[in-house]
Amino acid sequence: MPSAIVVGSGVFGASLALRLTLDGWKVTLVDQYPPGHVRAASGGESRLIRFGHGDERWYTRSAWRARDLWCELEEASGARLLEQTGLVWLAHREGGWEARSELVLAEERIPCARLSPDETADLFPNLSTEDVEFALLEPEAGILRASEAVRVLVAQALQHGARFVGGQARPSGDTAEVGGDRLGGDRVVWACGAWLPRLFPELVRLRVTQQDVLFFGAPIEWQTPPVPAWVDYDRAFYGHGDLDGRGVKIAVDLEGPPFDPEHDPRVIHAGAEERARAAMAERFPALAAAPLVYTRTCPYALTDDTNFIISPHPGHERVWLLGGGSGHGFKHGPALGEYVARLLAGEDEPDSRFGLGTRMPAGSLRTAGTGR
Repeated sequence: MPSAIVVGSGVFGASLALRLTLDGWKVTLVDQYPPGHVRAASGGESRLIRFGHGDERWYTRSAWRARDLWCELEEASGARLLEQTGLVWLAHREGGWEARSELVLAEERIPCARLSPDETADLFPNLSTEDVEFALLEPEAGILRASEAVRVLVAQALQHGARFVGGQARPSGDTAEVGGDRLGGDRVVWACGAWLPRLFPELVRLRVTQQDVLFFGAPIEWQTPPVPAWVDYDRAFYGHGDLDGRGVKIAVDLEGPPFDPEHDPRVIHAGAEERARAAMAERFPALAAAPLVYTRTCPYALTDDTNFIISPHPGHERVWLLGGGSGHGFKHGPALGEYVARLLAGEDEPDSRFGLGTRMPAGSLRTAGTGR
């Protein structure tokens, strides 16, 4: 029976641990905090799941496969993790991210529909479409309950035979040192999110930034479902209606300031509320004066080209590094676990786009079309 140590119980690490366990591996999952903890990018109430990724067919297929796996996880656990609310892309022009996504989605036979501004407005209690050329609706997209999903992934992995070790891990050659003990296996995978560049500073280049999410109180007609999630890619603005009574989620997805996920205070930075209200006033005028009811800070850890890191360590053949997904990786979790499991088993070769080394800045794969 092959064995693996997976360090990090965020969505990447938890998904991999479950997949390896189901594939017959002996798995030890390690984290210094409980699964779904508030410091992680995988924590929090919700994450969008959408399939449109512009021209990036690999990510489109991965997200679509992940949807099936999230549904299987729901069935296996009895938990309600995915709300199929649909997701609306607000396009300002022809030939942009939305049109490119539409082409790939159609070729992959993933449901989508182009809507006129008037048809789009019918989906929301209040929506300004003066600057909207068209909208792209993904009817089978929606929202994942993030921290709950991570806890369920870990619980399922443990139920199928994995074990969890709590403690701070440090790399030590081909092993992970935890509390004076060295944990080793046929593979040791470091999936530590925003902590990854601190553990491997000579290898991993990630921009770790603070991203603020705000929730506003709204009338009952803003409940999600039925109100869909939305993304305004060119304006770097996304959100969803009132899910589970927490308020309307508003995120201005411009890159935030550098952030230390371990020590920096988790208080929204100056101007975050002003920017969110400005976006609401432009897109949802009826919410411009809505009360702020809740805030959350989240660390992003992104590569320069926003592709993931999925790579063997150049100095230790048993060691793999997995990360760079904050901001757009959560939705892919179970599908990424499948993909990485094949790599660890030697059934597939790693894609060069996920390698270590210098990355050239490119169009953003997250919801911020402005990139950097």
